[in-house]
Amino acid sequence: MKQLTDFYATVRIGDMSYQFSDRIVTEDFDARLVCEGERVSLFVTPKTDGEGIAFDTLAITARAHITEHDRVFINGYQSWTDSREYEIHEKMTGIDHIPKALVRRYNFDKYGDYNFTSYSGRAGDFHGYSYGYIREESTFQLFGSLNERDGFTLIRVLSSDGEVSFEKDCEGRRYTGSFTALDIAVITGSEGEVFDRFFELSKIKCRDARPISGYTSWYRHYQDITEEKLLFDLEGVSAQGGMDIFQIDDGFQKGVGDWLKVNAEKFPHGMKYVCDRIHEKGLMAGLWLAPFVCERNSYIYRRRKDMLLKDKNGAPVPAGCNWSGSFALDIYDPDVQEYLEKVFDTVLNKWGFDMVKLDFLYAACIIPHGGKTRGEVMNDAMQLLRRLCGDKLILGCGVPLASAFGVVDYCRIGCDVGLSWNDNMLMQLTHRERVSTKNSMLNTIFRRQLDKRAFLNDPDVFLLRDEGNSLSNIQKQSLAIVNDLFGSVYFTSDDISAYSDKQKRVLALAKSLRGCKHGDVDTEDGTVTFTYLRNGKKTTAELSPTGGIHKSR
Repeated sequence: MKQLTDFYATVRIGDMSYQFSDRIVTEDFDARLVCEGERVSLFVTPKTDGEGIAFDTLAITARAHITEHDRVFINGYQSWTDSREYEIHEKMTGIDHIPKALVRRYNFDKYGDYNFTSYSGRAGDFHGYSYGYIREESTFQLFGSLNERDGFTLIRVLSSDGEVSFEKDCEGRRYTGSFTALDIAVITGSEGEVFDRFFELSKIKCRDARPISGYTSWYRHYQDITEEKLLFDLEGVSAQGGMDIFQIDDGFQKGVGDWLKVNAEKFPHGMKYVCDRIHEKGLMAGLWLAPFVCERNSYIYRRRKDMLLKDKNGAPVPAGCNWSGSFALDIYDPDVQEYLEKVFDTVLNKWGFDMVKLDFLYAACIIPHGGKTRGEVMNDAMQLLRRLCGDKLILGCGVPLASAFGVVDYCRIGCDVGLSWNDNMLMQLTHRERVSTKNSMLNTIFRRQLDKRAFLNDPDVFLLRDEGNSLSNIQKQSLAIVNDLFGSVYFTSDDISAYSDKQKRVLALAKSLRGCKHGDVDTEDGTVTFTYLRNGKKTTAELSPTGGIHKSR
């Protein structure tokens, strides 16, 4: 594999742009590009004693020899963003094809990077954040940022131009003292070698969590949960055995954001009562929260708009089209922090939950604010959550992944699965973070290297039931196999006690793959080929574009 070569840096302030391969001194700043071994770094010293300098571009670019036989992966913006290996004839699409009126109405642009990153639409042009690689057969050239705390790193691979670039997202920040703008690792070797070395250089360690299996209410009831339904489900889970946790998802609260206003009609005995019943069955108890958003119909939105994040015009910042419309909270507002402290103290200490699934976390940094970049805001938000949760378990979701590295115990690494393979044609034309069983499985496979290095991977649930499920039998089986082989969180929303003998056999097969070592993975024309070692025997299997897994040898 040919290495990245001919590194040069670009620094731009307004209309003034500078390119250099070593050092540059201007009236506004000094800057050095340093290439040493596996690291390429850009160091900048602004010349200012005042409010600092706002840089428009801080970037490093390298030459890359990319052939039609190579595969390119770059990590997507957040948990749900589709992230897979690409062949260089493929295109990465954003939302430019969607009429702007629909984008505004449904806030499709809020889930990903669409408001601050351009999509060229050219074949072979790919971008993402924090880390990526070019693969030639079983040799990987990994490139990744060693510091995302100060700002996210946008990585672009322009195959036809033979370029790889790294650009710091510095919007919202004014710089005064000397700082490291970019610190990039470039590592070549086998899959295990490059990812082990990347996390070693990053000084990121996975928290001491273990793989976990359990039940979540979401894909069985969605928001239509009640105390009665959950206690019924709990009996089935308990009777079947073999699970660690029973997680209550969205629907217990009166409104999203009003976490301490429990819907008394649905939960007449309150949440502590349900949590205690879960513990009586010998299970851990989990609860879903979306701590950085509220919906339009919530008390917070109606009565406490001072807690909402505001744009430059003073208007609340939408976070998507979920529920009655969702809006971001300002994590730097003292009242927001005090409120969240009360929420987590109640949920974890007074109600007694052992784990929180924290969702829609991207909302914290949906715009840069507080004089900080998006990456700085997201880092602060994740550190706040860890402080509030102490040593309790956190399952992160809907989060820019690098901000969750070493902070959460478990993390979703794909979008929500659906009750069909790839949703309908209309939804396929929307954003990259949409619900899709197909995309979820591809993310599970192609973000596999994060498992047990950054956190334990949550691939979302498997669903083997027939009721209310449009997945074919082979798609259901494939979902269970991929989740158990490549993930460490084994959740379902099925009543496993009601499984048929055939469904029980599929579940047993999937369970037998937990902890198996997986080997080489390849993709061609939409088919993913992977290998794994089970009971000392190597198996090669293929995942087809329509969801079937077939053993090839």
